[in-house]
Amino acid sequence: MRPPFEQATARDIRIVSAQLGRPARNVLGIPARCVCGAPTVVATAPRLSDGTPFPTLYYLTHPAATAAMSYLEAAQLMVEYNELLASDDDVRAAYRAAHESYLADREGFLDVPELHGVSAGGMPTRVKCLHALAAHSLAAGPGLNPIGDLTLEASSWKPTVCVCVDYGVDDESISTDATGGTPGEGDS
Repeated sequence: MRPPFEQATARDIRIVSAQLGRPARNVLGIPARCVCGAPTVVATAPRLSDGTPFPTLYYLTHPAATAAMSYLEAAQLMVEYNELLASDDDVRAAYRAAHESYLADREGFLDVPELHGVSAGGMPTRVKCLHALAAHSLAAGPGLNPIGDLTLEASSWKPTVCVCVDYGVDDESISTDATGGTPGEGDS
C-alpha cells in the first residue's frame, strides 16, 4: 500500500513491539499486513524523535519474513541479483524507478536533507539488504521493485500464508513502550 497508510492501532504497536523484541517507535502507519491482519511492514518516520535521520521508510517486522530474508542473504542471493542488475538494462531501469518511488514516498512524509538521494537496500545501483527490498515490494505491491519481487518469489516465506505466532498482545495492559513513551516515538 502506497501512502497514505493505514493508521497503526495500539494493538498494531504491541504486535510490532513483540515482533521486534523491543518497543516500536516512530511508526507512521502499516503499509503491509499478514493475511491474518498482523503488521508485516511498518512505515517509519524519516527523522527519529531524537533527530537522527532514518532512511528506511519500509521496515520489515514479521519474524518469519525477516528470517527468510536473512536466509537468502546468507545464501548470497545478493550476488546473483547484483549480477542481474549489471547485465539487464530493463531490470536496472525498473530498479532505478523503484528507488525514485521510494524517495518520493518518504519525502511525502518529511524532507530530510541528509537523506537526499538515499533510499534503502542499496538502490539504485546495487543490492545490499533483501529485508528492505522485500519490505518495499510488500508495501508498494508487485511490479514496482523488481529485486524485491524476485526476493519474495525466492523466499520460503509467502505473504499469502499466515505463519504468525500468538504475539500475546491482546491484553491492553501490556506496555507498548518500555520507556513509558507513547506509541509512535523513536524508530521502528
